[in-house]
Amino acid sequence: MIPRGTVARSHEAVRACLFPGALAVDATVGNGHDTLFLARAVGSGGRVEGLDIQASALTAARERLEQAGALDRVRLHQGGHEALLRILPEAARGRVRAVMFNLGYLPGGDKGVVTRPDSTLAGLEAAAGLLAPGGRIAVVGYPGHPGGAEECEAVSEWARKRRPDGLLVRHQEEPESGHCGPRLLVLERGPVSGED
Repeated sequence: MIPRGTVARSHEAVRACLFPGALAVDATVGNGHDTLFLARAVGSGGRVEGLDIQASALTAARERLEQAGALDRVRLHQGGHEALLRILPEAARGRVRAVMFNLGYLPGGDKGVVTRPDSTLAGLEAAAGLLAPGGRIAVVGYPGHPGGAEECEAVSEWARKRRPDGLLVRHQEEPESGHCGPRLLVLERGPVSGED
């Protein structure tokens, strides 16, 4: 599957900060499309940590990664993105080059199981604490499903408040007024104090 539109742009934004051997995180594994993209981008010497609350999502992602020959560089964890700091090893802090969030529900799964603002904001906070300087967070949000617009607004508001902490909005797409299409937000960790 070749991603199009908003998801393709999220891949482009993240690809720019990845390299072979890098560490990356898929905070919402789903069917494994972003996980596979990250696994290919970091190469055989890299590592991808993937999280999802649904066992069925992890099973689908594992199959996709196996078929592509990329499972060896991915560790899949059952848990929500709010648990990133608990699930990832302490050594990951400050070393992660990219964290991807693809919000909403699992395509082909139970549409009643959706990401929610409280756990998503906790996940974003955790992701911010993991990023290396120059690392990026990409968030694709979907305002068209119940609760999605509120979640997208909460994410935008969170991003506006993060500037003083060195997390800068690199790219933000808002659909035209009244349009419920996907939204993309890309944030980047600035240099650590004392660095140029």
